[in-house]
Amino acid sequence: MSDEAGGENTFQGPVVLTDGPFAGWSTWSHGADPFETAIGPFCFKLDGDRAISAFLPRREHLNGGGTIHGGALMSFADFSLFSIAHAALRDTKAVTLTCNSEFLAGGALDGLVESTGEVLRETRSLIFVRGIITQLDRPLLAFSGTLKKIETKPR
Repeated sequence: MSDEAGGENTFQGPVVLTDGPFAGWSTWSHGADPFETAIGPFCFKLDGDRAISAFLPRREHLNGGGTIHGGALMSFADFSLFSIAHAALRDTKAVTLTCNSEFLAGGALDGLVESTGEVLRETRSLIFVRGIITQLDRPLLAFSGTLKKIETKPR
């Protein structure tokens, strides 16, 4: 993440939203990630150890065919990898090494888009995750990915 002045990367933890349809949910974007801020907000909340991520689709998320653009769903899947792996990250920075997507159905503007998933395996430096994106209980996209933990302290 870059700061708003375009300087060096800075780590910001989740920000809890206090108003709007996602009041009480958290996000990492909130201006710190320009791309996620532009296409989101993407939000998440914890239900025990399980993370649920969501966004409200807007007209800007649609493709020429009138369904949610695959790029919007893949970007949301990438966001979801991190929310699903929140406990495994334990305040550690990470980057996406792989993000695989299988499109299952087209989404529309008629409901909240959500994701859930699980950490399959964690090593000292990698986290393997899989999940599903749904809208109104209809599967839209299955995804899996690998996150690489980044050491933030100098050696």
